[in-house]
Amino acid sequence: MAPQRRRARSRRLTVLAAAVTASAALAAAPEPAKEPPPFGAFLDSGPIGVARIAELSHWLGGTELKVAHTYLPGGRWQDIEGPPGFLDAWAHWRRQKTDRTLVLNVPMQERNEEHVPDDQVRSLLRQGAAGQFDRHFRALAERLVALKVPDTVIVLGWEMNGVTYTHRCGPDPQAWKAYWNRIVTAMRVVPGQKFRFDFSPSRGRDAVPWTACYPGDATVDIIGTDSYDQPAGMSFDEQVKEPYGLQQQVDFAKSHGKPVSYPEWGLFRNGDNPEYMRRMLDWMDEHRPLYNTLTDYCPHGVWQCSANPKSTEAYRSALYGR
Repeated sequence: MAPQRRRARSRRLTVLAAAVTASAALAAAPEPAKEPPPFGAFLDSGPIGVARIAELSHWLGGTELKVAHTYLPGGRWQDIEGPPGFLDAWAHWRRQKTDRTLVLNVPMQERNEEHVPDDQVRSLLRQGAAGQFDRHFRALAERLVALKVPDTVIVLGWEMNGVTYTHRCGPDPQAWKAYWNRIVTAMRVVPGQKFRFDFSPSRGRDAVPWTACYPGDATVDIIGTDSYDQPAGMSFDEQVKEPYGLQQQVDFAKSHGKPVSYPEWGLFRNGDNPEYMRRMLDWMDEHRPLYNTLTDYCPHGVWQCSANPKSTEAYRSALYGR
């Protein structure tokens, strides 16, 4: 082989070796962190909760919070209709970007946290199923449309399988389901609405199996779960595998063709538990819920709660700069 051809071949081999080396380096480089599922946190019910969204994003290295979450008060019916001015700041935040989501928890009954006895709850559920309270939910729908947030996610009658709220299901599941359907129908007839209704029980059996309260696919858009780190001593694997636990939620949603969500989640009975925090974040990375919102106050939270430093570090390191 002539010297000139050897030099040309040598140059080609050098270029080829460099290309192989570069390809190997690219293959070995860590992949950029996948964008997390849309998330936010409950930071406060009022306008201060809106202001804190940007502060939490800054603390997370600029990771964008695409979900805002608030609750209507459940004292009286006028509260459930959306008090004048209460939702304005939330609606303004939502309108700033098209990929944002506003999540609104809506009680199904007034006096919602006043420990109303079962017999009265049963009567109220039957009144609701007969349409007696439709006007209040129609008024709320009209207010949300007027505020130009017609695609709000409505977490209606949350944790209905428990005993805390007047809107609980246990005293009469059939009436509860009929009442849910009345509410959804009343809100959907309002022109311009695009609401999505989130059926969100607490994880596990609680007072009644949450499947006994499911009102049907026609009036449910999302299968949520409020999933705190409880009871004491229960591992994350047990939270997944228990009856009516995280795995059953995912399986149920898939069988009904619905996305999942986690409107409320956080620490609780097991204290500062970074293992729970990491596992819950990994669970959501795997199952890609439509949204999730951490309950960020003590004892559940991280950014606004100094009692959980280990879990705070786990949360921040998992979401920082993503």
